[in-house]
Amino acid sequence: MSPATSSTITLTVNGEKHTLAVDHRTTLLDALRERLDLTGSKKGCDQGQCGACTVLADGRRTVSCLQLAVAAEGQEITTIEGLADGDRLHPVQQAFLDLDGYQCGYCTPGQICSAVAVIEEHAAGWPSAATGDVRPESGAPELTADEIRERMSGNLCRCGAYVSIVQAVARAADARTPGTEAEGATA
Repeated sequence: MSPATSSTITLTVNGEKHTLAVDHRTTLLDALRERLDLTGSKKGCDQGQCGACTVLADGRRTVSCLQLAVAAEGQEITTIEGLADGDRLHPVQQAFLDLDGYQCGYCTPGQICSAVAVIEEHAAGWPSAATGDVRPESGAPELTADEIRERMSGNLCRCGAYVSIVQAVARAADARTPGTEAEGATA
């Protein structure tokens, strides 16, 4: 008897449960795009290096081309399609729109999902490779342009909209925490 090569799983995506029979080798990206018709997440490099397929799994960013769908069972998956609240865009989506944080738009869904997680990671005080003082007592680092660029470095933009992307992330972070400024977050 040969071992089973597929399973029936339940994925929770954008707040909805979906039961799917999937081959064990099916990536989360392929399940989202081909089985659930959620085509916002893009297949760029298919090697986890460009970030076009970035989605949120339990609020943390993941490159869905490298995560198996069976491993995503039990996680709350949020795609670009699940960020808006009805007709009201998520603050990161609105900032990208207002500041032209996209050009061709191919990488934009992954950029936006990553930016949502970046803002949460920063607010939680997580340091990055650009953080000067990583001691817990020093608190969250200032969200400078260098911090944003480092934190977003896993997402590539073939069009080179990086200046606007940094500005959009800074604006959305400011909107999240009223009364604070992301100083120096202008390219």
